[in-house]
Amino acid sequence: MRELTPQLIHSLKNYTRKDFTKDLTAGIIVAIIALPLSIALALASGVSPEQGLYTAIVAGFLISALGGSKVQIAGPTAAFATIVAGIVARSGLEGLATATVLAGIILILMGLLRMGSMIKFIPYTITTGFTAGIAVTIVIGQLKDFFGLTFTHAPVETMEKAAEAVRTFHTVNAAAVAVGCLALVILILWPKICGKIPPSLVAVLVTAGVVKLFHLPVNAIGDLYTISSTLPGFTMPALSYETVAAVLPDAFTIAVLAAIESLLSAVVADEMIGSRHNSNMELVAQGVGNAASALLGGIPATGAIARTAANIKNGGRSPVAGMVHAVVLLLVLVLLMPYAALIPMPCIAAILFQVAYNMSGWRTVVHVVKRSPKSDVAVLVVTFLLTVFFDLVVAIVVGLSMACLLFMKRMADVAVVKEWDYVEDTGDEQGRLKPVPSHVMVFEITGPMFFGAADKIPHMEHKSARDVLILRMRAVPAMDITALNSLRRLYEECRDKGITVIFSHVNEQPLSVFQKSGLYAQVGAEYFLPNIDAALAKAVELREKAGTG
Repeated sequence: MRELTPQLIHSLKNYTRKDFTKDLTAGIIVAIIALPLSIALALASGVSPEQGLYTAIVAGFLISALGGSKVQIAGPTAAFATIVAGIVARSGLEGLATATVLAGIILILMGLLRMGSMIKFIPYTITTGFTAGIAVTIVIGQLKDFFGLTFTHAPVETMEKAAEAVRTFHTVNAAAVAVGCLALVILILWPKICGKIPPSLVAVLVTAGVVKLFHLPVNAIGDLYTISSTLPGFTMPALSYETVAAVLPDAFTIAVLAAIESLLSAVVADEMIGSRHNSNMELVAQGVGNAASALLGGIPATGAIARTAANIKNGGRSPVAGMVHAVVLLLVLVLLMPYAALIPMPCIAAILFQVAYNMSGWRTVVHVVKRSPKSDVAVLVVTFLLTVFFDLVVAIVVGLSMACLLFMKRMADVAVVKEWDYVEDTGDEQGRLKPVPSHVMVFEITGPMFFGAADKIPHMEHKSARDVLILRMRAVPAMDITALNSLRRLYEECRDKGITVIFSHVNEQPLSVFQKSGLYAQVGAEYFLPNIDAALAKAVELREKAGTG
């Protein structure tokens, strides 16, 4: 059961007071960073500010306590913002809670079924494409608050929000733009002045003070939302058949995205601290954290790369740091939450602009476009566009389908079935070719034999002067039933024309396919030889027996 043991248990075995001091310091600093981000991401998700803190507190504590990473910090992330906003608009908060609980169950099952390694099957171009797409949707979603626009409608889809922003741009609020620009300047320049205090916290304090001091006509959180400092309470979402059926696709989206982002974050953390996370335990913890977050009023959560990196840079080396971060946020919720009402909405928009910029990975996108094959670029571009114009589910499904089809085409292109060149045909005088008896023909099969390459297996349509066919398969690593049926057809065509078929050097996986299909028994074990020399010797033996007979 070690594989499903939380990292916290391993970390506490040799835990010291010095380790706790480091984790305490890192946890407090990460909590200060997470505070404005959790509020901003909650607002971007279409829920109340305190729900962002509920998520960081509940999911953050449980994922650290139960997770498979030493330093992972979990909470609401930008990747979920547009997805959550869409679910809330379609199904309400109750539908979101149901979808998140179901996603938690799916994540737990993924971990128990040892699916943590499945992350490697998500192509890099797809994760790059949808991450950049999510960044664009976040920016579009914050145009209203940054420019202080007055919308005449309440758009849900990204393109609808962009169109509404263009239609109502004449209502731009100069004071809001000034506050937003001030926040952006602080976010960009403050790290160069003082790297110890998070720039988002400074931006929040400064812009709130400016708006209050000069009585600027700028919306603050308290003008749009009712701020609550109450502790999260247990709420059981509706689990009726109709509700579950309606939100199940959303639950799968949340689960897949949570798995991808959390495991990617854990991999980045591993590289920073020279460790190795337990991916299956991490998935189980993500599932428990998400389900608990939904039951206690929160929204979906996952590993946050930026907060995890901040934890590492400030000395965090065990899950205790993540648990401390959650406890500090709990104290903030109880003691300081009413002051969040003073935070200007343009400042929230500016913070999310910076989050979107950091997550967009535009340099990576440019590098991939410049240096990658056209097919990979096409997958990235399609995934990006579908994320922006439709949604993440469509983007991932279509992107994966394209990537799989292109991969199969590449594999089919490298699969080759070619007849040998014979000494008597080439006049080889240097002895570079292996001598082959005159009654034998040898075909070399190279590459994976699957349905995409099965048509390359030749036909034996005409009577041949050679009465033994050797199929050399040492370069065939894998084979599927479609390719096997093509080999069965070739075998039967040869049998009808009196040609004996010998298989040479059949690897383990293709051999198991032969055996399970019954073709191995049909051909006969004696016609499966370990190498080409044995196959040629068998062909000579058959001719000698025929001559003797």
